[in-house]
Amino acid sequence: MRKLLLATAALLALALPAHALEFDFGGGLDPLLDTAFQSNANTSTLIVSGPVPAGNQPQNIQCIICGTTQPQQDATFGYNNYKQGGNITTFATSSTSALGGVQLDNNTLGDGYTKLFLLAFLAATNNFSLNVGVDVNTATGAGPEILERFVVVDLANKLILADTGQIHMSLPTLNNGTGFPDYTISGFDINRADILPGAELVFLARWSNTSDGAESFFLVPQAVPGPIVGAGLPGVIAACFGLLGLARARRRRSA
Repeated sequence: MRKLLLATAALLALALPAHALEFDFGGGLDPLLDTAFQSNANTSTLIVSGPVPAGNQPQNIQCIICGTTQPQQDATFGYNNYKQGGNITTFATSSTSALGGVQLDNNTLGDGYTKLFLLAFLAATNNFSLNVGVDVNTATGAGPEILERFVVVDLANKLILADTGQIHMSLPTLNNGTGFPDYTISGFDINRADILPGAELVFLARWSNTSDGAESFFLVPQAVPGPIVGAGLPGVIAACFGLLGLARARRRRSA
């Protein structure tokens, strides 16, 4: 009977979707995260710095982790409208490619963005540095919020692609007000050869001492061209494949 129960439990575990895996950045060596995902020689070191991204965040699409609905979000770009409530002062949240501003529970992994999808978003500038803006909102007299860790993982291959490490960095408000960015997280080149086209990228953030409006993590805006084939990001992706095909045709003619 016991063997049957163990076998059933194993089958149920295999049947759970990938995003059901929980993580917690708190304390020690982050055993749950670092057991599920491994770093290697290619893992990039992320830097948190004070340069303030321009603009008002709800209009600086695309958001990846936000505690509020994003009215200007591209309909094809999913994000986590993370759940808040009570007196929660520490969050460990994940991005998600699920559409419509899905609300994920604390410590729950979302679905990944593919490398090709994110490359299409950055294609207009030929700059594949995937910078993340941070909007901090702190109540007067509450003290600065603490960014404990920010990580980019490949859900498909269980790899840590980029990581701040456990920095426990104070983030005093530099640009006061909800929707006004304060910091930039940089140092990640998405076009690295070791990141395969089918990689499923997920952004993970843990911060503490939260005290006011929701914090936001969003991709620093890029000048994405107007739709060439279809609308929104699918059109950009189709355009990328079209340009690739044109280049191959030219090489064949030259040969």
